[in-house]
Amino acid sequence: MLINVFKNTVLLCLMVLISCGNFSRSESKQEVVPVQQTPPIVGANQTEAYLKLLQGKRVGIVANQTSVIFKDPQQKTYSHVVDSLLKLNINVAKVFSPEHGFRGKADAGELVDDSKDIKTGLPIISLHGKNRKPTKEQLKDVDIIVFDLQDVGVRFYTYLSTMHYVMEACAEANIPVIVLDRPNPNAHYIDGPVLDLAYKSFVGMHPVPLVYGMTIGEYAKMINGEHWLENMVNCTLTVIPLKNYTHQTSYSLPIKPSPNLPNDKAINLYPSLDIFRGTTINAGRGTNFQMQCYGASFFPKSDFSYIPKPNEGDKHPRFENKICYGVDLRNEPTLHKFTLKYIIDAYNKTPKNETFFGPTFTVHAGNEILQKQIESGLTEEKIRATWQEDLENFKKIRINYLIYK
Repeated sequence: MLINVFKNTVLLCLMVLISCGNFSRSESKQEVVPVQQTPPIVGANQTEAYLKLLQGKRVGIVANQTSVIFKDPQQKTYSHVVDSLLKLNINVAKVFSPEHGFRGKADAGELVDDSKDIKTGLPIISLHGKNRKPTKEQLKDVDIIVFDLQDVGVRFYTYLSTMHYVMEACAEANIPVIVLDRPNPNAHYIDGPVLDLAYKSFVGMHPVPLVYGMTIGEYAKMINGEHWLENMVNCTLTVIPLKNYTHQTSYSLPIKPSPNLPNDKAINLYPSLDIFRGTTINAGRGTNFQMQCYGASFFPKSDFSYIPKPNEGDKHPRFENKICYGVDLRNEPTLHKFTLKYIIDAYNKTPKNETFFGPTFTVHAGNEILQKQIESGLTEEKIRATWQEDLENFKKIRINYLIYK
């Protein structure tokens, strides 16, 4: 009897211990709280770092719709940097606007006239119209320039060229430049052919890869340090760096940087799809999913089709009002490299009696060899191997100008 009582007592204690152990493990799981990444703080938000440089000066601002100061950590609300500086009693003399204009509405490549901002009455000088480099006349009433544009990290995205010309003009006029840095959503890799300077143009001015893995502030430092400005002039440059940021930081742009980059997927695919600009293929322009598909009216019929129509970003898209068959990339996994698979596939789908490459392809590619490689039927792997040495050489230069890991 006593033995049975003892056995039951021991058994009961073991059950209690097991139960307690399970409860403890369950509770510990509930108490694990995932660490939330602190969002990057953009340069524009750090007014304490640059207001003192602007006070008492006549300020020019290179800006568009992305040039904002965020009012909350989630970047849901914001005010334009021009409006904010005016409220802070900074003497903003004029605004300079890049491709797509101050409000970011103009087509890719469309020339934009000078104008006046309705809200503030400030003159807006277009740097994608009569001139791409500020003139001495346009700078004569400016003491300092603030440059604040959202880049996407691709060589043929022309905000880099605008920055080059602004830095050059300011260096010649002895005007300092402040770059308010912003994250690069494609900073997590470096890839693509390095520009051959024989093909230098407004869509590629420097010997860098198609995807260069730097913020626009770091890139400004490289322009200065590598003496890429005309006559090797040096710009008096201040970069207001980001906080809470590395090149591997995932960043979703709260404001689309240009009309044909409506979302994160388009921005991720942009390096590999906008290379189609130098071909006859449509990369979603004239739809609401730009840079997320490619197609042509002469492609073989397929399950996926769309009809490009005039819209914001392209008033006359390729194959306007015609059925395009092609490939839908909206569910494509996130890319961590520049890929040629889309353009090689499109080339192979193009009938021999149709033109594929246009006269500007070499300008966008940055060389003449890529077109010949595709036409000769080389695989992507073999083509990629031809630019690896140049990439390694660029990385050695790049490291000298990095602000972030």
